[in-house]
Amino acid sequence: MKALRESGFIEPLKAYVASGRPLMGICVGMQVLFEGSDESPGEPGLGIFEGRVKLFDSSRKAVPHMGWNGAQVVHQDNAHAAAVPNLNEDSRYYFVHSYGVPYTGQGAQKGFVHTATRYSDETIVSSVWRGSVFASQFHPEKSGAAGVAVLQSFIESDLVRPSIPGNVVEPADVKEAFTVRVIACLDVRANDQGDLVVTKGDQYDVRESASEGGDVRNLGKPVDLAKRYFDEGADEIAFLNITSFRNMPFKDMPMLEVLRQASRSIFVPLTIGGGVRDIADPDGQRVWPAVQVAGEYFRSGADKVSIGSDAVYAAEQYWQRVADGQEPLDGSTAIEQIAERYGRQAVVISVDPRRVYVSSPEDAGAHHVIKTAFPGPNGEQYCWYQCTVKGGREGRDTDVRQLVTACEALGAGEVLLNCMDKDGTNSGYDLELVADTKAAVKIPVIASSGAGKPEHFSEVVESTGVEAVLAAGIFHRREVPIEAVKKHLRERAIPIRDTTI
Repeated sequence: MKALRESGFIEPLKAYVASGRPLMGICVGMQVLFEGSDESPGEPGLGIFEGRVKLFDSSRKAVPHMGWNGAQVVHQDNAHAAAVPNLNEDSRYYFVHSYGVPYTGQGAQKGFVHTATRYSDETIVSSVWRGSVFASQFHPEKSGAAGVAVLQSFIESDLVRPSIPGNVVEPADVKEAFTVRVIACLDVRANDQGDLVVTKGDQYDVRESASEGGDVRNLGKPVDLAKRYFDEGADEIAFLNITSFRNMPFKDMPMLEVLRQASRSIFVPLTIGGGVRDIADPDGQRVWPAVQVAGEYFRSGADKVSIGSDAVYAAEQYWQRVADGQEPLDGSTAIEQIAERYGRQAVVISVDPRRVYVSSPEDAGAHHVIKTAFPGPNGEQYCWYQCTVKGGREGRDTDVRQLVTACEALGAGEVLLNCMDKDGTNSGYDLELVADTKAAVKIPVIASSGAGKPEHFSEVVESTGVEAVLAAGIFHRREVPIEAVKKHLRERAIPIRDTTI
């Protein structure tokens, strides 16, 4: 709202709505139509709809509300059913937000709420419709075919609502429909010929053996493979750039073009990781602060940025400031700056840990230790998880719990939890690591590294409660198709997004 007010857009927007011309708002574009938000208490909203936007309660669930959920119609004008936005209650739509409008089903809400959505113990307004104004809390442009249908109906149909029905469902009758996300990850780098390829490491080694030539493993072209995953039902796609591209200006980075091409035909969320830091062009003429780097990625089609090594450095700085008795949040880190400008839901931290076995907790110093069911090489019954940087090549004196709690405080909105010991093994996720990390934070956690069969996906969800599961190599090589994973999760009564609806 501050940006709209400073740009002089508030009165023209109100006049546009008053004219009766069609208007569609998405996510924050819906929230600004209300009277105000707890996110910016001093800024009044447009006041088109009655009510206030409030912060989710994170005591019983992960916040942000990030993932695919239902949108249940609370009332419907049967006489004009053909004109309503093309929303299917059996479909799932992509949400990513920390604030929402509580759905009460009372008073003025009866006249404008179109759908409501339950997220754990809270029910929110997920779309509004009055006159020629339609707005959604979810992102139709990132909701696959179901979202495209919503957009198409707005563009092609007369959505003016001539009458308001009186009966609406009670908040308690709105069904829980939140799903577990299945994410496909693509490690992208330049091969020895300079071509951009998708590769996959074996415990972070992406080259074939010397007997096979020692070349970078080439599993396909990034955009083509990502499109295949979208068609196969991936709920989200992550591009992890593992080539530095130090010798070219940032504007010429090939990952920007990968995002532009991918976003033309892929309508699920895209995450980009690697190189989200301060970058200097080779000629020294321009330095790109990390927040500007992130901005370029967002404008090229990314929905989230993933920060790896710099997240570890930021966490170390955070804990050093705590030890020195200083305010730990000074606004200097990329996590803080990107979260401040684009929201915490736009910031993912990518964690690359490895086990360090110890004979007793005292041997780990100040690090968070777990008692493991998988003893070390010398029978050690305890371990801690050491964070690494530079693609796993350098270990740091920081453990995973120190990292994730610091980054959550700095403003990160999600944890992508890898495991060097499990990478490429097809032996299953590190359940001890995942459970311990999930218990440490309130933000969503993505389990990564080690999946080799559909049962591994259900195992980690059922035993840890993670919000998302990720795999790479088994999807690339079609050893385990995405649909096989979803079929198995469905059989285990784990809710997933059905792309056939």
